[in-house]
Amino acid sequence: MTGKNILAIDLGTSSLKLALVDIHGEVLGWESEPIALIVTADGGTEQSPEEWWQAFLKTGKRLLSKNPGAAKSVAAICSSTQGEGTVAVDRDGKPLGNCVEWMDMRGAPYLASQLKGLINVNGVGLSRLVRFVTLTGGMPSMTGKDPAGHMLLLRETQPDIYQKAYKFLNVLDYINLCLTGHYVATVDSILTSWVTNNRNPKKIEYNDGLIRTLGVDREKLPEIVACSDVIGTLKADVAETLGLPPDVKVVAGSIDNTAAAIGAGTISDYAVHLYIGTSSWMAAHVPYKKTDVVSSLASVPCALPDRYLLTALQATAGGNLTFLRDKILYHKDELLQEADVPDIFKVLDQIAERVPAGSNGVLYTPWIWGERAPVDERTLRAGLYNLSLDNNRQDIIRAFLEGIAYNTRWLLDPFEKFIKRKVDRINIVGGGAQSAVWCQIFADIMNLEIRQVLDPVCANARGAAWIGAVGLGEIQFRDVESLTRYKSIFSPQAVNRGVYDEQFMVFKEIYRKMSGIYKKLNS
Repeated sequence: MTGKNILAIDLGTSSLKLALVDIHGEVLGWESEPIALIVTADGGTEQSPEEWWQAFLKTGKRLLSKNPGAAKSVAAICSSTQGEGTVAVDRDGKPLGNCVEWMDMRGAPYLASQLKGLINVNGVGLSRLVRFVTLTGGMPSMTGKDPAGHMLLLRETQPDIYQKAYKFLNVLDYINLCLTGHYVATVDSILTSWVTNNRNPKKIEYNDGLIRTLGVDREKLPEIVACSDVIGTLKADVAETLGLPPDVKVVAGSIDNTAAAIGAGTISDYAVHLYIGTSSWMAAHVPYKKTDVVSSLASVPCALPDRYLLTALQATAGGNLTFLRDKILYHKDELLQEADVPDIFKVLDQIAERVPAGSNGVLYTPWIWGERAPVDERTLRAGLYNLSLDNNRQDIIRAFLEGIAYNTRWLLDPFEKFIKRKVDRINIVGGGAQSAVWCQIFADIMNLEIRQVLDPVCANARGAAWIGAVGLGEIQFRDVESLTRYKSIFSPQAVNRGVYDEQFMVFKEIYRKMSGIYKKLNS
């Protein structure tokens, strides 16, 4: 032990968590602040960058006050944040408006207009598609949900903001700007702007041809750095506000799925982790750049300097449970005046555990905000199927948990084809991974071993801390697996195999039959 600790920022969609983590990954304390999601009149989703920053300062003051003497042990700050958000800032680093969030699809029509050609595949000109995939490993989501679509949204609908913008920053980049005053992007935060040549993982760089194709201005894009680079020293006024030493370093950090791969302990090639938060993803480090256009899978730049991260993103996971809580069970209307139930997710666990596998025939499809993989369809929507008078609320609650697990199993087949090997175990992290009931459901439906990482809700913060420790030279990435600890191991139960296999086939059939209907309803 060197006595050096890391302040690890974990900025998600619903909250900002700040953890004090030692270089061996032990979480010494943490605090959190909720973050509001703004739904605009025209259907956009945004957040306030100023609210992020104030949440960081609030949690920092609380955390350090509860851990006397901890401030002097802090050697670095490193962040893990939600990805695919876009903040336009001026030359003074001030945001020109709210952050356009990763769920925002308003840029879709402008992206389609920008990228269309004579011969189109999924709405993209064939030659442009080939160039995107060849250089970046992927392509802009035609749903408009990433910075490529966001920047065009601002260019077309708010030209004054576009012209005033000095830089377009992802969420991570904005936090680093507030911490250091430096305008930088990491190799993973810049990815979904889709303007970089990613063929050499040790040399991620802008490609002028892609920038012209997208139709944005080169000078509005920040410098690119590695995730473990020290980008500067903490600004003096921030250090003074929090009572930190004046020489605290700021390590670049990463977006959430990159950090989770580190925090889950999945460093070796093909070791898989599953993150269950507001959204969900399955990921593994691989030694090659590769793209599966059909299933929307790609291996992309990450924190490991000589590797790529295969990431299969599902649009919403735990977000379905938040919907169930806030819009169905405890919606504050005339039927329910009081809805303050702090442990509701533990209650949902207890209820779901009483229901047999298969939810007494009820099926839930969790596409509540479209889907990203294994199909990229913005018009898909959630649904409850096969309800009868014999069913009750308990069946619906368990069906929500099982539906998200079915969706993950649906993704497993193209994932295994991508890495050309069978997955027999997965490390699970994120807020949803705290549920032993849900971990067992994942093990049973996916028919593989689920390893519940210790303190799974802290995986992103732990990953950021380990990236920070690497940046300081205190550890190397190869040390992470030996430092990872587990709370429980869940093996699949053979008794549930039949019902889950049968319902999974029905789950896929629902997609095939409902996809066209959802397009008609939501186009």
